[in-house]
Amino acid sequence: MRYVKNSRKSNAILYGLLAGIGLVLFYLGVISIFQGVAFAFFSLRSLWYFIIPLAGGFGIQVGLFTSIRHSAGVNATVAGTGTLSAGSMVACCSHFLLNVIPIIGLSGLAVFLAQYQSEILTIGILSNVLGIIVMVNHRRKMNNVLKGGKCH
Repeated sequence: MRYVKNSRKSNAILYGLLAGIGLVLFYLGVISIFQGVAFAFFSLRSLWYFIIPLAGGFGIQVGLFTSIRHSAGVNATVAGTGTLSAGSMVACCSHFLLNVIPIIGLSGLAVFLAQYQSEILTIGILSNVLGIIVMVNHRRKMNNVLKGGKCH
């Protein structure tokens, strides 16, 4: 039985790492589509202090979710904050669409996204922290119940 527990823990870490890396690759892919690969890496280097915490937080949430996936109450948390992380990254790089957006009549949106880029990314990071706190508390309660304690 001990081997199974260690295996699950390893899988949770692996899935968390893959999720974080996947989110960074998603970010690079979106920017590469509109501005090119070289600019995508330049953007990652210039915004690393936002992108790395977003991807890391998302990876931690996926790892936590994997480790407690048998608990159905946590599904909405990881989905909501994970979507916000990805959405924050898309909002971050969406101002690079300025060349295309005015053509389709959304220039106000482009200006808004470009002007509030750091605020949008900060909200994404804060949502990650909140999601991690909720999931860690859920895991603690679950472990307490498994040890014969009370849920609350």
